[in-house]
Amino acid sequence: MPTKKIGLTGRIVIGMFAGILFGILLNQFAVTPDNWVRFVVVDGVLRVVGEFFITSLMMLVVPLVFVSLVVGTCSMSDPSKLGRIGGKALFLYLITTGIAISIALSVASIVKPGSGGSMAAQEVNFEAAPAPSFVDVLINMVPRNPINAMAEGNMLQIIVFALLFGLAMALVGKPGERLKGFFEDVNEVIMKLVMILMHVAPYGVFALLARTFADLGFGDLLGDLAVYFVTVLVILLVHGFIVYPTILTLLTRLNPMIFVRKMFSNQIFAFSISSSNATIPVTMRTTTKRLGVDNKISSFTVPLGATINMDGTAIMQGVATVFIAQLYGIDLTMNQYLMVILTATLASIGTAGVPGVGLIMLAMVLQQVGLPVEAIGLIIGVDRLLDMTRTAVNITGDAMVTTVIGKSEQQLDEDVYNDPDAGAKVEKIDS
Repeated sequence: MPTKKIGLTGRIVIGMFAGILFGILLNQFAVTPDNWVRFVVVDGVLRVVGEFFITSLMMLVVPLVFVSLVVGTCSMSDPSKLGRIGGKALFLYLITTGIAISIALSVASIVKPGSGGSMAAQEVNFEAAPAPSFVDVLINMVPRNPINAMAEGNMLQIIVFALLFGLAMALVGKPGERLKGFFEDVNEVIMKLVMILMHVAPYGVFALLARTFADLGFGDLLGDLAVYFVTVLVILLVHGFIVYPTILTLLTRLNPMIFVRKMFSNQIFAFSISSSNATIPVTMRTTTKRLGVDNKISSFTVPLGATINMDGTAIMQGVATVFIAQLYGIDLTMNQYLMVILTATLASIGTAGVPGVGLIMLAMVLQQVGLPVEAIGLIIGVDRLLDMTRTAVNITGDAMVTTVIGKSEQQLDEDVYNDPDAGAKVEKIDS
């Protein structure tokens, strides 16, 4: 009897658990700051393989977003359709962010992760990076130099330029039609590159997680921080595996379990890479090939979501705000809770594309309710694993919103969505 080969998702899952186990073993028995295991294995082989994988994905982000967005935009004969899709996407992203932080504040108020107050007197040092104003973000959305925006990976500017370029192609007539064929060919080539990278994905996931867990000590996850850590983690899992599927079911009547199952390998990618932008190529492949959303939709909503959808970060902000307030013995009023919800929701757009976005957004929220910003230093030590989980939650939200909009615009192939094997197999490199 011929043996059934393990699929891509199975190999990625094996790589994830093997990497975590190997990293924990290194952390417990082999790694010290100056020994040869760290030099050769952790900072040598694992770093090279992991960084190569991330860099390869990042290499594809800008060309994939630009080309696919141009193709999707110029394919829309009605420019008003683009505005309708953009309006739906923005509305859904803001709604899910508001839901996320509301749940976080409610649960944290009940659990009281910082009620012990034992850390209030600790010396902490954290200097928050300045956050740009919302007006500055709006002004800076339009690139002065599109080539420079692409070189710097400024996603909002790339999205705006690609939309304008694609719209001009749709309006110019025959020259636009000739260019459309060229961009469609380039888009196919880039997607082929994504599929080639899928062959090395299990090894990249293994290396990234092994190195992370080799460096990760668990000594800090004690006392008050343990309660904070578990509270954030549980809310993230609830939002990713209960709230999103529920919204999907209510708005589309699609089977949510199919969505969850097909997103699993994508979530592992996001967890290991800890970057929504680096996951864009894989998320776009999942939404188009596995969930059946037309590229005209996913090419717009996925990059936009990776830029402005911060549900995971909003959850961290809500719990962290309550946690810090309780540590310092400060009671938050209902008006302050509402201010946290409003600030965090709007900040998900206002700080888009800024490095260290989670801590910048948290600093903005703490300033709005009069809490000490330097207290962020208390939670940095346990934030790495939470950051990885937040990314997995964020890209799940991107895919959910993309699927909802695809369904509402009649741009979703339900046969592909309901087919458990659709897009599961990765094409051979030489095919």
